[in-house]
Amino acid sequence: MFTINQIKETHSKVKSGADFPNFIKELKQMGVIGYETFVADGHTIYNGKNGFTIQTEPKYSKLEIAAISNKNQFLNDLKNHQNGNTDYPTFCSDCAASGIEKWVVDLQQMTCVYFDKAATEILVEKIPTA
Repeated sequence: MFTINQIKETHSKVKSGADFPNFIKELKQMGVIGYETFVADGHTIYNGKNGFTIQTEPKYSKLEIAAISNKNQFLNDLKNHQNGNTDYPTFCSDCAASGIEKWVVDLQQMTCVYFDKAATEILVEKIPTA
């Protein structure tokens, strides 16, 4: 099984969206099969095999999630982040402003799905491999 400390160590290497593929590769090697990150405070629930789950503490002060999502703004912010132009806290603030409530990563399907407050899928993205 994996621990929060192992995940934190791996996540500490992520400086921008450009580092995401390596982060995913290391999580898979640890045995993580998926996770769900909540934009409001940054806490994440990690899932492993046989129903194993662990949860992180909130990472930052609570952000207000916009009630109405703005997909176009979110897509611009995501592209900017994935190109390495923003750090993680900025990306989370951008997500909140665009109405993104959470994202769900499935490491078996290699997808990341972004949801708004109404649980509407805003974007389903294939995760690039490193």
